[in-house]
Order: sequence, then C-alpha cells, then structure tokens
Amino acid sequence: MNISIIGSGYVGLVTGACLAELGNKVTCVDNDVKKISNLKEGLIPIYEPGLDELIKRNAKNKRLTFITSIKEAVKTSEIIFIAVGTPPLENGEADLTGIENVARNIALSMDGYRLIVEKSTVPVATCNWIKKTLSTYLKKNIKFDIVSNPEFLREGSAIYDFTHPDRIVVGVESIKARQIMLKLYSYLNCPIIFTNIQSAELIKHASNAFLATKISFINSVSRICDLTGADVKEVAQGMGLDNRIGKYFLHAGIGYGGSCFPKDLEAFMNISEKLGYDFEILKAVRETNEKQKLYVLQKIKDALWIIKDKTIAVLGLTFKPNTDDLRNSPSIDLINLLKAEGAKIKVYDPKAMTNAKNILKGVTFCQDAYKASKGADCILLATEWGEFKELDFSKLKKIVRRPLLVDGRNIYNPKLIKDAGFTYIGVGRGNE
Repeated sequence: MNISIIGSGYVGLVTGACLAELGNKVTCVDNDVKKISNLKEGLIPIYEPGLDELIKRNAKNKRLTFITSIKEAVKTSEIIFIAVGTPPLENGEADLTGIENVARNIALSMDGYRLIVEKSTVPVATCNWIKKTLSTYLKKNIKFDIVSNPEFLREGSAIYDFTHPDRIVVGVESIKARQIMLKLYSYLNCPIIFTNIQSAELIKHASNAFLATKISFINSVSRICDLTGADVKEVAQGMGLDNRIGKYFLHAGIGYGGSCFPKDLEAFMNISEKLGYDFEILKAVRETNEKQKLYVLQKIKDALWIIKDKTIAVLGLTFKPNTDDLRNSPSIDLINLLKAEGAKIKVYDPKAMTNAKNILKGVTFCQDAYKASKGADCILLATEWGEFKELDFSKLKKIVRRPLLVDGRNIYNPKLIKDAGFTYIGVGRGNE
C-alpha cells in the first residue's frame, strides 16, 4: 500500500519504518529540512534499538523515503498518517496547532479519496476537528475518511511493540475505512479492536493514566514497606501474580518520567475538567510521583547528613533504559535538587551524554560508571541500564570515597552489595 507519515519524530519514524518493513511503500514527511536531509543520509535523530538498521534497509530497498512536501506525499498516498507532536501548553492542554496545520495542508493537496489516520496522542473529539478542517479547506467535494489509531509504543522496545502488539485500536466511521485498516494490519498477529472514534481517542489517555497510577501506587506501597520492614519487591511479586492485577508497572523507584505519562496525565485531567468531572485520582497520582523524588532525596540526606560539597555519582540520566530521551526524567530532577543542596555531581549514561550536555550545567560528565564513581561519597543508581547490573562492586569499593549506594530502581540484591562492603539503600526494601 502507498502510505505517507506526516511527522518524522519518534512515533512517525518507528511507524514508517515498521510499515515499510511489512512491504508497504512509505513516505515520511517533516518540515524540518535538516532532519530530512540527515535521514536521507542515514543519520537517525533518536536512539531506539534496531531503528537505525530498519530505516537504512528499507531506504536502500526504496520502500522508505523522506521528503519535506506534504503536497507531494498526499498526491502519492492512499493512507495518510498524522504523527506530529502535541506538546503540553502551560495549562496542561495538548497543543494541537501542528494537527490543524497538517489537516489544512492535506485538504489543500487532495485530488481524490484519502484515508486520514490520526496517530498522535490527542484529546477526545480531536478527529471531529480534523474532519471539520478538511471539509473547510477542500477545494472540491472530495470524499475522505478519518480514523483514530493510537500508538502504544514503549521507548526502548518500540519496534517489538509495533510488530508484536497486545492489540491494535482503530476508531472508524465507515465500512470502507474499516476494510482498509484491516488490510493494512492483517500481517500482524494480534486482536484488532474496532471502536467508534471517540472511544479510540480515549483509550490511549486512559491506558497511560492507568499505568502511571500503578507506578504511583507501588511507590506509595514502598513508603509503607520502609516504615514496617517489608520488602516492596516481594510485595509487588505477590500482587503481580494475581491475574486481575498483573506484574507489569509494579516497580518502585524514583518515579515515572518520559514524554508520555506526564503529558498524557495532564491532558486527561484537563479533558475531564472541561467535561465537568474532577479526576481526583489522577491528581493524587501526579502528586505522589513528584513526592517520590523528594523521598529519595531525603534518603540521600539522611545517609550523608550534609550534602553540601559531597560528591555524588549519578548513574543513568534517561527516564528509562534503551533510549536517549531525557524528557521529564526523574534523574535530571534529582540532579537539580542535589545541586541546589550544594552537591558536586558526576554523571554517566550509556546513550544520553550528548543530549545531557545541552541541558545539564555545572556537572562533570564521565566516560563510564567507574570514572563517575571515583572519589564519590554516594552512588545514585537512577536508570536501570543493563550495564549497571554488571558493575564490579569490589572494584568500586576501592575507588569511592565512601561506599554508599542508593539504588533508585531496586535492581541490586541488597545482601550482595553489603557483602561487597557498601551501605545499601533501596526504595521500599524494608530493613536494608
């Protein structure tokens, strides 16, 4: 099938590359001339495992091309995905300026039937506005269909998530649109859920809000564990084996971050408020997440007494492993809190050092975890990168000033760390 993806950010690139891998002819569009030029040369603007190879292979086989012209893409495509950013405004609403601009340009370029697929995360009823915009700017009485097809891609495993999805959600209004989408996704072995458009739009926000709720819940449980001597990992395991609850997203730590959960939570609360409903649970979720960072900060203060002039090695800067994304990263927030207390910060991350240098000032960037830890009064594990699970703590013991580990993601066995001569502090690990 001939497909265009308007917006070559994270969602657009992954979606485009994966659809091309399925045998479709895909054109990725972006108004960032430099980004498109780099993509044509094989320079990928984000780190996502396997994406570089996928893009280069499909570009070489001429199934994937990159252009800046929406008009050109619309002329040659039967399906048009809208995958532009919807950043949050100051009041928590999603900024839909990009969506409107793209819809207008699609309308001005259409010469026949097109299926327009809204892929960006948007508030419920956005597709109604896209339809109105298209109808307003169409030069002729051209028929079209609008579909809501939310993405559920996790950074760090996005290609797997696309090719092995739990489900595909498609909001449609016509039999024709349903048939086209069924054909498009027929190669993926998973349930395809067809709903009305409003339900599809709501499913994405509701899903992310619920996952954020699970994280804040287990972080709250971790506080009770610290007060009672229980181990949150054991509690989470016992909870997660209940099929009604499930084991995923029951990992206590320094809180959630990234581009999706915080933004989608705010947007969902804003949507609810506009509809006249006060979504109080989500307000508590947000508050708990912010307090969790302060809770970990207090653990460091309690262990060091005075933070000023102490050297703290922070291992991991991204909000999760296998990405270079620093947006809303709890690690960055903790670094800024520690700096405000007068700490000297040394940092290392396997993939985000270049990005971090643009946003972190007054810290020492190190080549690896050992150089970051040398002379440190405290090691803070902030992101659970695989390489950190393989650290040699007997080696670290010889180079730190003080053998203190704050395990912000609970990835280590407390006994093994103690046996290596370290003081171990986890999150909700009880009598550590």
